[in-house]
Amino acid sequence: MAAALERLARVSSRPRYAFVLLNLIAHVARSDGCAVPWIKRDNELISRCDWLCDALTPTAYRGPRNVDLAARVHRDLIRGGALPRDAKDAQRAVAEKMRARIRTAGKSNLSRAASELVHAGLLRRHYKGYRIDHQNRGGQRYAVYTLFGNAKHLVCPAPRFDSAQAALAMGRRQPLIESSCQRLAVRSHAGM
Repeated sequence: MAAALERLARVSSRPRYAFVLLNLIAHVARSDGCAVPWIKRDNELISRCDWLCDALTPTAYRGPRNVDLAARVHRDLIRGGALPRDAKDAQRAVAEKMRARIRTAGKSNLSRAASELVHAGLLRRHYKGYRIDHQNRGGQRYAVYTLFGNAKHLVCPAPRFDSAQAALAMGRRQPLIESSCQRLAVRSHAGM
């Protein structure tokens, strides 16, 4: 994995972010290293992109940037006349708009980091869906990520987490970084 990290450090503008993304993709990847566009969570299908954005949201909730974003959202809601009069409702409206803006920015960051992972030779990206050869990149197609090279070692043949653990972690806004494979490896080395 050290060689993969070194390669990522040379290629990526944000190597730690890209590595966290790679690890999260490994969490949702099948045993063959393929991360399909839809993830089942609590008997509901959500897009992998939305799940990854939500898992990486804690990196966006930092100090002054968060305060500035809240102030901008609050101003925008006032200008648009959409800010509720009740303080609790106003706080919820600001939080919801912030979440939406962070998710939108997160999708752009994810795409950039995924391109860097492809360039580093750790990930392959192809598209599946209706109209694969459509001139419009959207065209009802979805990116499928496949771990490649050294990144395949991140995939564990055992289940990485169950939906209850995922929901708990997502509810607390904690990224799911440590894989069960790594926990098992640490336990097995400690027992030797």
